[in-house]
Amino acid sequence: MDVTYKRWVGLGLGAALATSTVLTACSPTESADTPEPSAEAPQAVPAPAAVAGEGEGGGPGEGEGGEGEGGVSIAAAAYDPIVYGSAIAITKAHVYAARDAFIEGESEAAAEMYAHPVSEVLADMAPIFEAQGVEDFNHLLIDTSGAIFEGENVQQISARTDDILTALDAAAAKAPDNGSTPAEIAAGVTADQIERATDMYRAAAETDRYEPYLDGYGFYQAAAAAFAAEETGIEASNPDAAMAIRAALDLLAAAYPSALRPETLDADQSALTVASSTVVLTTAD
Repeated sequence: MDVTYKRWVGLGLGAALATSTVLTACSPTESADTPEPSAEAPQAVPAPAAVAGEGEGGGPGEGEGGEGEGGVSIAAAAYDPIVYGSAIAITKAHVYAARDAFIEGESEAAAEMYAHPVSEVLADMAPIFEAQGVEDFNHLLIDTSGAIFEGENVQQISARTDDILTALDAAAAKAPDNGSTPAEIAAGVTADQIERATDMYRAAAETDRYEPYLDGYGFYQAAAAAFAAEETGIEASNPDAAMAIRAALDLLAAAYPSALRPETLDADQSALTVASSTVVLTTAD
């Protein structure tokens, strides 16, 4: 079996491979009697609970039918641009976390983060993306994960990351239209990511594992990016939301100082929860 495939299975990413056409055959260096990874095999290797959606539920549309592993209502994503945008933001969160973790030397965690959204969110979103005319980009994430195992450097992985983010921006531009303004959509997506970052910090504080912290770091980065993209519009249309978002992001910046987990997680969780709740309230319809 290909060494990269073995590593992915060891990381619990069999489901991601099952949704990708990139690694459907053995490498040329494998012996002829080595079985190819089948579509059924990955199903026997579930993603670790700490990584596969732990603390990642919630957000707009939770509780509606067709909810995906990342806590996104797939049914609502077909008509609600905030839910649709949140699914993309979850993917961006993993990409930001993966890029920054790789820069910090956390190669294995980075490889996992690049590949994980394929099984966590994108597989469920595939019919929605197809209906919106979005070109498939799963291979960009899987290829980048594999490139880490193949020894590519920070500059190369950063370039691949830029391509992924460009594809995600193109997908976001094809969100369903329900009359919401860009500022309203961005505020809703920002609120969703802030809530996820807050939830993940609480989960990370209850364990010494790296992944929950890195997930939360990514959600914080995605929240900051979504707000920055429409800050002027949000300020003009909903100044209370803009003020609440800035306050929450300031707290999250202190809670998640870098992609590397601090020795102690001593941020005020009550303050984070209050700030997150205020953002949700001020951005609600």
